[in-house]
Amino acid sequence: MPTPLGSRIPLASLIQTLAVAEHLNFRHAAKTLGVSQSCVSARIRALEVELGILLFDRTTRGVRLTEAGRLFVERVATGIDQLDHAVKTAGMAAIGEYGRLRIGVHGLIAGSFLDNLLAEYRRAHPSIVVGMIEATARDAVIQIRAGRIDVAFLVGTFDLPDCHSRAIWTEPLVAAMPADHRLAGQTSVTWADLASEQFLVRHGGTGPQVHDHILMRLAGRWRQPAIQRFDVERGTLLTIVAQGLGITLLGAASGLFPTAGVVSLPIIDEPEPVVFSAVWSPHNRSAALQNLFSLAGDLSRSL
Repeated sequence: MPTPLGSRIPLASLIQTLAVAEHLNFRHAAKTLGVSQSCVSARIRALEVELGILLFDRTTRGVRLTEAGRLFVERVATGIDQLDHAVKTAGMAAIGEYGRLRIGVHGLIAGSFLDNLLAEYRRAHPSIVVGMIEATARDAVIQIRAGRIDVAFLVGTFDLPDCHSRAIWTEPLVAAMPADHRLAGQTSVTWADLASEQFLVRHGGTGPQVHDHILMRLAGRWRQPAIQRFDVERGTLLTIVAQGLGITLLGAASGLFPTAGVVSLPIIDEPEPVVFSAVWSPHNRSAALQNLFSLAGDLSRSL
């Protein structure tokens, strides 16, 4: 099978051809490239023989491009520019300064740790395109396994055989209730205070984790808790709380986005703050992702 002509042409020959076309002088081109004039002349003559085309007219008064040479140089210049761009972008991608990062989140609250992390990441790495989707923990892990997202920031800790995970930040747990609730005037509440309440949780987002956490805290100590699920977003759920239909549980960062008619109180006998973890595939060696983790560590230590 014949070898394509382009694969037999040394890159150095093309670069030297561009230099001569720019200077229209073999000596000046050679000086610019840091090689001998004889080397440049020999390479270009060999290229013309290989192509079967005269690229330059050589006269005692100088050098000029032939029409075929002009067309050839135009196309080569475009190809060299594309090659140079490919090399540069590949190098930037290798250190996490170019490319994309696809992130799964349970939700994003202005002023929260995650919001600040992503804002700082965009400032530090402006050539990384950050995409986000909102998903439950289960759906996010499925998408990580399928390679559709790079990392998910989820409520809780995870021990998955085929995924890596790392705790990134924590938030105190708070109970959100109507402003006219019997407990709303207190500075804090306990699980005993909440045992008889109607809990409201979402089907999506952090809803499944909140549901399980309520059961875990109240099981065996009080009667089966009343939990009602809604297929709504966080803002709508808090509006339902404000209407007096029940209470819900949130990370403290949700207080940064207050809802009219809702009061949030810390649960003082909650043994641990809410942990938010990053989950990602062990096969994902993205430098952009590692840069995100490094920045998350710096931000966490600064708090």
